[in-house]
Amino acid sequence: MHFKDKALYYRSIKQRFQKILSRAKPASSEGVRKSASEKRIPKLEEFLEKRDYTGALTLLEFSNTSETTPKSELWIADTSTNLACCYFYLGMYPEAQKILEDAPHSKLKNRLLFHLAHKMGNEAKLMEYHHMLEDVIEDQLSLASIHYLRAHYQEAIDVYKKILLENRDFDSDDSGSINENLSDRSSDVRLIRELNDSRDYFALNVYVALCYYKLDYYDVAQEVLQVYLQKYPDSAIAINLKACNHFRLYNGNAAQNEMKQLIDKMSNSFSFSHDLIRHNTVVFKGGEGALQILPNLVDVIPEARLNLVIYYLKQDDVREAFELIKDLEPAVPQEYILKGIVNAVMGQETNSRDNIKTAQQYFQLVGSSASECDTIPGRQCMASCFFLYRQFEEVLVYLNSIKTYFSNEDNFNFNYAQAQAAAGYFKEAEEAFLNIRNEKYKNDYIYVSLLAHCYIMNKKPQLAWDLYLKMDTTTESFNLLQLIANDCYKVGEFWYAAKAFDMLERMDPSPENWEGKRGACCGTFQYIVAEKQPNITNNDIKPHREILYYLSAHKYRYKDSVTSVSLTYSIFREKKKDKEELIVGLFIYGGLRSQLV
Repeated sequence: MHFKDKALYYRSIKQRFQKILSRAKPASSEGVRKSASEKRIPKLEEFLEKRDYTGALTLLEFSNTSETTPKSELWIADTSTNLACCYFYLGMYPEAQKILEDAPHSKLKNRLLFHLAHKMGNEAKLMEYHHMLEDVIEDQLSLASIHYLRAHYQEAIDVYKKILLENRDFDSDDSGSINENLSDRSSDVRLIRELNDSRDYFALNVYVALCYYKLDYYDVAQEVLQVYLQKYPDSAIAINLKACNHFRLYNGNAAQNEMKQLIDKMSNSFSFSHDLIRHNTVVFKGGEGALQILPNLVDVIPEARLNLVIYYLKQDDVREAFELIKDLEPAVPQEYILKGIVNAVMGQETNSRDNIKTAQQYFQLVGSSASECDTIPGRQCMASCFFLYRQFEEVLVYLNSIKTYFSNEDNFNFNYAQAQAAAGYFKEAEEAFLNIRNEKYKNDYIYVSLLAHCYIMNKKPQLAWDLYLKMDTTTESFNLLQLIANDCYKVGEFWYAAKAFDMLERMDPSPENWEGKRGACCGTFQYIVAEKQPNITNNDIKPHREILYYLSAHKYRYKDSVTSVSLTYSIFREKKKDKEELIVGLFIYGGLRSQLV
């Protein structure tokens, strides 16, 4: 190549190389050519004007290491993580998970992955992201919220109180004394009051109140909540929680009065508040309008599904309740308890051992858990578990421990009476049955039959007989008559046993009923001879005369012999023969009885 051509060639290469280098540089390189002696850090606007975005991002990240500001966070604009947050709040958890795969690492990303692991039930990932949390406000608040969602309410309270303590200036002595009492419930309200001037964390009063509400400490929850309501009286969440506290502490009417304040302040665009009000109003009214409102809220408000199940149970629509809850994977005690109840009722109605076993497992899981074993629902669960196992002495251990809280509640008294009767404590069972006022229970055959059984065992057969006389002629009345006949015979109340067996034989003239009647009549004769049989028949008819009437109404052999012996006894009785002669008559009857047997 000629020397001149070589020079042109190298010149063209140099020009191309310079063009390539210029593409990697900012539009203006004046800032780079500054004097080395000038050490001023450029401003963000200077980088942006020069389109030096790499430099701008470096400056923002450098600034964040010393002091994080909302302005720098906005400029950095982690759009993928923010988009994942939007998906999360919309309930689109798989979409949020996918977006985060390509998002840059950040504390927000870790917190969001932590919550996604909880929502999607991934315990391994939940623990992984838990260990990545740091001792900073945002991470600790995220941890407390997960504790709350997993029904670890005391742990959440401890986190909130720790945050308040660490962000408040105390004297060293005061701080130490409060830290020692961090788990002391008696000091909770005092602690919150001392910290209520912490403006940046004022909403923690609501979070703490929510935890105490879930722990059934409604009075404590109300007092903590009041601190927040004094500053923000129009808060929808706080007013709703106050209404719920009033519902638990007083009644539905008191709760509705509080809810009316929220309705008056609610805007038409605040749809969440609107749904919440409609849902809780149904609860406060005892289920009124449930079928019109709750079905549309099942996937909006978590409690809506549970309350709809409860409504179906109260309406005795067990199958609808079962269909609604069968696919629910329980995560908190209330869900385990309700699913256990539905399975127990379903198992009893369909004689399904599998449903009963499932109910036992759910009740035992809740009742034996460390967080619930000493709570009222936890003890109710253990009582229910042992009830299904038919271990009634154990049932009474748990029911007696909470009896003072439910002494006037028909539901409790009905179960308590059944357990007492099954354990053989008939006096206590009778008392519990008689405390029930709900006519639905009192008309139930289980109630009537068990109360009759208790009356008989407590030597009050007349009251059991009166229960039978009040019933219509149905299969249940026939079953009750059999119960009275057999129970009275067992405990030696032969007079009422004879009456019951006589009625049974008229309805069903079987050999078994005749044998029972004959034996009861024999027992009555023995009491008459021993002068232990009171004159308790109507219209001044003598007991032996009525027994004679019963014995004359049967079709089996030895009829004439038995009747003649009974008639002989009656003559002896009428003529007031000596006791020895009457005993001879009974011996004769006893011989006939042995032949019949």
